[in-house]
Amino acid sequence: MRKIGVFGGSFNPIHIGHVALARELCQSHMIDELWMLVSPLNPLKQGNPDIADYEERLEMARLALKDDASIKVSDFEATLPIPSYTYTTLHALANTYPEDEFHLVIGADNWLQFGNWYRGEDIVKEFRILMYARPGCDIDIETLPASVTLVNTHLYDISSTLVRQRAANGLSLSGLVPPDVENYIKDKGLYQLPKT
Repeated sequence: MRKIGVFGGSFNPIHIGHVALARELCQSHMIDELWMLVSPLNPLKQGNPDIADYEERLEMARLALKDDASIKVSDFEATLPIPSYTYTTLHALANTYPEDEFHLVIGADNWLQFGNWYRGEDIVKEFRILMYARPGCDIDIETLPASVTLVNTHLYDISSTLVRQRAANGLSLSGLVPPDVENYIKDKGLYQLPKT
């Protein structure tokens, strides 16, 4: 049975923090593979006009991770009803791949909001959760449920918001996103401010 980490998100766009974290999680030996599920529409981000098309976000993730055999960019959520809730996605994965064991990967910032997640309590009861540290998010590991493990990873103080802001202002994205992703953003003219 493979242990598969499920790392979902908008990835709008994927950045070097996402990539480095994914690699660290794979090297932690807590999982055998990591699947990055690019979300067609995050229920908590509905109505955000600053989001690239799904296929563009998917392609950027594939470009960023094309050389990583243990990390798979997945469009699985595109087969599910929109908006896609994590609880629904995890059960759909478990039903589709019954021979595998799925572990949800989330940041400490997400854990602090987990009470707002659809059926968050059920996720904690039914699935393993691997949590990575986030800047400014202190977690008391003594209070964590048995199904939640805080993974010792580096702190990556970078955000997709910063990348979008720099792209909108025509600034370099070097060191923030992989070179292939920067070229894709430039070629497609993504995240540009509307002409006034």
